[in-house]
Amino acid sequence: MPARRPPAVAFASALNQPSADKRVDILRRVVQTGSISQAGRDAGVSYKAAWQAIDTLTNLAGVPLVERAVGGAGGGGAKVTAQGLELLAAAEAIDSARLAVLARLQAATTVEGGDTHMALPLHLRTSMRNQVPCTVKALRGRGPIVQVQLQLVGDDAVLVARITRESVELLGLQAGLPVLALCKATAVRVWPAEATPPAMAGADSANRLAARVRRVARSTQGDEVAAELAGGSQWVGFAAASSGLRARAAVVLQVYEAAMVIALAG
Repeated sequence: MPARRPPAVAFASALNQPSADKRVDILRRVVQTGSISQAGRDAGVSYKAAWQAIDTLTNLAGVPLVERAVGGAGGGGAKVTAQGLELLAAAEAIDSARLAVLARLQAATTVEGGDTHMALPLHLRTSMRNQVPCTVKALRGRGPIVQVQLQLVGDDAVLVARITRESVELLGLQAGLPVLALCKATAVRVWPAEATPPAMAGADSANRLAARVRRVARSTQGDEVAAELAGGSQWVGFAAASSGLRARAAVVLQVYEAAMVIALAG
């Protein structure tokens, strides 16, 4: 029976993810080495992270991308399927087109003195309404969970995201790397500045951000608050119903470290 051919939309989904480049890089290295473990070592990630990358890419593509090769002089290994090779070809075409567009944007911003943060992923579609450009400041933690300190662009505020070590490896996170910090509006609690926000289990003061209210949409389920940090970044969160908050009021935004998501540019 011929192998099932994936619909084009499946490849588009697999290649339109923030960490797709790293995952595709690992898949490409499997072609070169015939080994998941060697591909992981060459890509600078653990064996577990390499398999996670392949499994996630397979789920997104909707077809098997790698199959185990049993026996042989090397005692077995891994082989990229025909669909996997097709996905790699699509990834190469997309990368070439993206580089051409970014080169034109870079030329335009150089001539006009524009902001190079235009290179952040404007194509990203997500239900997370808070999307803020940041730079990785530091990584802390030696176990399976890592705290990533994120410096907001144009602001003194620092966010902390709590993610797995495999995610750190797959994203290639390191100090100085520009990223996008995301979180749902429902994960952000808004408190009057004069109030003392209650402690959130497992969180610390790193994710308490001083802001000013821009507008409030009142509801019996909670007041939706749009707020602005001193550096200009826009946030959306929720205060208690009948909070009494009004435009220009000083507030504190509070968000769990584990609620923060990190995405790569481009």
